[in-house]
Amino acid sequence: MAAVRVPLWAVCVLRVALATVYFQEEFLDGERWRNRWVQSTNDSQFGHFRLSSGKFYGHKEKDKGLQTTQNGRFYAISARFKPFSNKGKTLIIQYTVKHEQKMDCGGGYVKVFPADVDQKNLNGKSPYYIMFGPDICGFDIKKVHVILHFKNQYHSNKKSIKCKVDAFTHLYTLVLRPDLTYEVKIDGQSIESGSIEYDWHLASLKTAEKASAEAKEWNEATDAKAQEWEKHFLDASASKPSDWNSELEGDWQAPMLQKPPYQDGLKPEGIAKDVWLHQKMKNTNYLTEYDLSEFENIGAIGLELWQVRSGTIFDNFLITDDEEYADNFGKATWGETKGPEREMDDIQAKEEVKKAREEDEEEMLMRRFGGQDKNFNRFHRRNEL
Repeated sequence: MAAVRVPLWAVCVLRVALATVYFQEEFLDGERWRNRWVQSTNDSQFGHFRLSSGKFYGHKEKDKGLQTTQNGRFYAISARFKPFSNKGKTLIIQYTVKHEQKMDCGGGYVKVFPADVDQKNLNGKSPYYIMFGPDICGFDIKKVHVILHFKNQYHSNKKSIKCKVDAFTHLYTLVLRPDLTYEVKIDGQSIESGSIEYDWHLASLKTAEKASAEAKEWNEATDAKAQEWEKHFLDASASKPSDWNSELEGDWQAPMLQKPPYQDGLKPEGIAKDVWLHQKMKNTNYLTEYDLSEFENIGAIGLELWQVRSGTIFDNFLITDDEEYADNFGKATWGETKGPEREMDDIQAKEEVKKAREEDEEEMLMRRFGGQDKNFNRFHRRNEL
């Protein structure tokens, strides 16, 4: 049978059909974005956003995103979508960020919130599931945050992940997989990956359940060992009394020579200490239904951050369960405009250099001829005298 050639467009359509896109925002409909995004009114001093592609861009319309506009302000804005759970599924969070002002101190990260988040009162104390993205402050802090909520606490990745610090647009991608592995990408390139358990120093519920099952087996083995061990303390020289009535008094057992040490808090020889300590864990009841990187009610994404100098542009937000779809979306958005953006910046830089050179030359001429005119006037004034 001959192989059937499938057209590329059909493969792309199939890929899109298989992917679940929970949220996607490109700000391509002008000011209608205000109908989808809610500015927090929790604090009257919160900074405001505007739609802008910045001073330089790859495409004036496609590169428009939410831009911070006021220096030295906190910002809080969010968008809601249909709630979902990523239990047993891959979760990808992706967006672009452009520190056009060349960030000195401030955040460029996003937060993913539960569906019941109060958007109007969004602030730094609002509970969130995930915080991801760049944070820059001075020379010391230039990192990518990956913070996960687990067992009512926030846990940071223990690895140091460096972010981009230039003024160009960059694509940030976080992938959380159901096998408890993760990956952080910048501009489509993997910069960090590994185990969520190991890199966050956390134990998953699967690991805890396995430990609990092993502890149960150890306890059963310990009981059997203890019963066998107790025999070593029976009085071997004792004999059954002649008047012992087995029917009334049961089977006769030789008396103990001494009380087994483990009953006083010690352990019998040959039984590991860990086996006894695990008994304390036997009835712990902290296990919940959702494991590491699994969230029950994801329903909003937002920007809740502080910036000393404003000007950052956030764009091309995506939340999906399909890594290939995220890669293609990144190529179709950031991938198409990154080159032209740098070209425009290069042209502007050359124009600024040219303008500065012309201004310097003009100033030099002014000084030169201005000085000659002054000397000429002095000469004629002397002749007149």
